[in-house]
Amino acid sequence: MNVRKTALDTLVRAARDGKYLNLELGSRLTRTEFKDADRALFTALVYGTCERALSLDREITALTGRQIGKFDPETLAALRLGLFQILYMDKIPPHAAVNETVNAAPARSRGLVNAVLRRCLREGAHPHLPPDDGSAEYLSAAYSVPLPIVECWLSDYGPSARALCESANRTPPVTLRVNTQRTDAAELLRRLEDSGAEAAPNALFPDMIDLKHTSAVTGIYGYEEGLWFVEDAASRAAVAASGVRPGDTVVDACAAPGGKSFSAAIDMRGKGSIYSFDLHENKLSLIRAGAERLGLGIITAAARDARESDPALLSRADAVICDAPCSGLGVIAKKPDIRYRDMTAADGLPKVQAQILSASSGYVKPGGVLVYSTCTLRKAENDEVASDFLRTHPDFCSEPFTVGGIAADGGTLTLMPHLHGTDGFFIAKFRRKPQK
Repeated sequence: MNVRKTALDTLVRAARDGKYLNLELGSRLTRTEFKDADRALFTALVYGTCERALSLDREITALTGRQIGKFDPETLAALRLGLFQILYMDKIPPHAAVNETVNAAPARSRGLVNAVLRRCLREGAHPHLPPDDGSAEYLSAAYSVPLPIVECWLSDYGPSARALCESANRTPPVTLRVNTQRTDAAELLRRLEDSGAEAAPNALFPDMIDLKHTSAVTGIYGYEEGLWFVEDAASRAAVAASGVRPGDTVVDACAAPGGKSFSAAIDMRGKGSIYSFDLHENKLSLIRAGAERLGLGIITAAARDARESDPALLSRADAVICDAPCSGLGVIAKKPDIRYRDMTAADGLPKVQAQILSASSGYVKPGGVLVYSTCTLRKAENDEVASDFLRTHPDFCSEPFTVGGIAADGGTLTLMPHLHGTDGFFIAKFRRKPQK
């Protein structure tokens, strides 16, 4: 199959059907017979064209004089795909980018696509950008991050907003959590390298391994044997902050697809009980299948609205992990289409998060721990939710912690992609005061 034609079809279908891009891409990979180099190129084209769409649309308007709404979806996708290769991929010869993209474009618009791409080359193949004055408008245009997100980051993090925008377009590694019930990190690293994987120890956690240039994890050594599962180091940090130990009773309030439950079960050395809840019944199969593959028999998965506590577990848990639904702004490097969602929909999230955190606190026994986390970088969903929880729950107090060598002296930690090499992530740790 033609790599660029398949990439073009994937982009069009994901946009037309409203599907998550990573799911559409994964589905396509399972149905193709691309060799490793073509799989890598296909993945880079799809993700890269999506993440740079905002900047690419500026180029299309500048080069054609037409507004984006004037193009049909297939032609627009072809223009984006071609310009992405010319402007942002330095290993593809310009003539190949033009010719291959034109051949993949719809027959009705090949002339237009050819003319636009060749004009871009004649004009020097440089993006059309406003002056770099550090404004939200410039950062949005330069890094293809929608204006509302840039404005949010400028308000919340000031000068760090630029670095956050830059990190949104970097390719992060795939991080594996080693199943130390079945192997150890040194042995798994050796086996991965022997199998041809480009692997390295994770910088924060000795029981994690980073992989580069990976598109299909199920084909990696040790998957079928349950020697590892994919988990970002930031997610691992949330579990580490909880301090779970063998024999504990643990509740994972918003568990699917199960990574934190798996990580906790490994830390507990298979001793104790973990109750993994999720709102959607159809997602529980991911938790159950993962636990079975990894040999983690202490996990019980069940459907439950996290805004309501299970009466049978009230005040019974040594630790509760509450990884609440969020706007996902910390993972846009891995899921580039997230950045284009309507940010106004995020306005109601802090209320839902507060409800979930309050209900989750009911599981914590006196002296127990509650960890609140999100994979977003938005203080309204992070610091403000944590502060409001302490104000309305006087039986809890904030507790300092250290994870991966990073100290959270105030009981909260914001992990930044450009600083920590992880997803953007927020962690708050609370302890329920012992009864007098």
